[in-house]
Amino acid sequence: MFQILLVIIYLSFISLGLPDSLLGSAWPAMYTGLQVPVSYAGIISMIIAAGTIVSSLQSDRLTRRLGTGKVTLVSVATTALALFGFSVSGSFAALCLWAVPYGLGAGSVDASLNNYVALHYKSRHMSWLHCMWGVGASVGPYIMGYIMTGGGTWNGGYRSIAVIQTVLTVILFFSLPLWKGRPVISGESGEEASAEELSLKEVLRILGVKEILICFFCYCALEQTTSLWASSYLTLYKGVPAETAAKYAGLFFVGITVGRAVSGFITIRLNDVQMIRLGQCLIGCGIMIMLLPVGETISLIGFIVVGLGCAPIYPCVIHSTPEHFGADKSQAIIGIQMASAYVGSCLMPPIFGLIASHITVSLLPFYLLVILGLMVLMHEMLLKKMKKRQ
Repeated sequence: MFQILLVIIYLSFISLGLPDSLLGSAWPAMYTGLQVPVSYAGIISMIIAAGTIVSSLQSDRLTRRLGTGKVTLVSVATTALALFGFSVSGSFAALCLWAVPYGLGAGSVDASLNNYVALHYKSRHMSWLHCMWGVGASVGPYIMGYIMTGGGTWNGGYRSIAVIQTVLTVILFFSLPLWKGRPVISGESGEEASAEELSLKEVLRILGVKEILICFFCYCALEQTTSLWASSYLTLYKGVPAETAAKYAGLFFVGITVGRAVSGFITIRLNDVQMIRLGQCLIGCGIMIMLLPVGETISLIGFIVVGLGCAPIYPCVIHSTPEHFGADKSQAIIGIQMASAYVGSCLMPPIFGLIASHITVSLLPFYLLVILGLMVLMHEMLLKKMKKRQ
């Protein structure tokens, strides 16, 4: 029965990825019909991110009261409703309204599912599950593009993804009995939840939490900054044609997806800490390749190497959380980790945008190096504190 549940969790991670890249892929067609500036995509994105941060912070409370299965069910159903709302919207104001449940549906399920897998499954499954997120994030734009090139509209694309989410909601409803009784394999306490809920202040007082939050903030800031500015760096600084730059910048996410598939096998030999360090070394190598004063092809390869380096870090940081802090505290900490991640994703790419606009886009590798350096420092400080506690 647990194998059936694992398949459902895999499907849930694909479902998590499906809506994430829809706005970016459909916006060129959306903003003209809505008669708004192209920059308004950022407003919708920020509303979604804000909702995700709020629901991530509430994930501990919700999961303790409802359980992971019900939280996943409600969250996916909420996302499906929001996607249907997008599919019938004809104004920018309506999209902003539906962006609220869009974001709220994402945060709790992300934190709750990640904690469940960290507690109940081995590290390789965490890597493969996040690989499935990459599959969903890749398939979403493909579905949108297929419908639009076939004569449909962006509304139809959102409607198709909403139908997929609705089908998953039904599957999750009938799978609710499967979520109970799974033995905990990670963490120190052997319990999935403590008797008391932990407030934000209480979580921040836990030894090592501040370091892991900054580490996670830095990782997501690095990933999103690279994703957003890779094409601009290649085109404006390296002189790569825009079409070629877009193609190779997209390979950054291919590197993450393929890297996570491979990481699942490597975790059989290496533990989470070793995988995180390996990823950080690869990111550093990729950034140094970008800095080499050689042809454009080498710079393109640098972004792919950065993507491969990013692959193991996110899932291994999450999977190691119960081991570092105990299974009784992991849900609360992972929820705040998710919120910290989204803050990093929202804050750091625009800051580099200001740097690129007012100074030069050529500073991207140095910007990434600073973020990477802080991430490495915080992770090593965390490990030292964990050793002292033992």
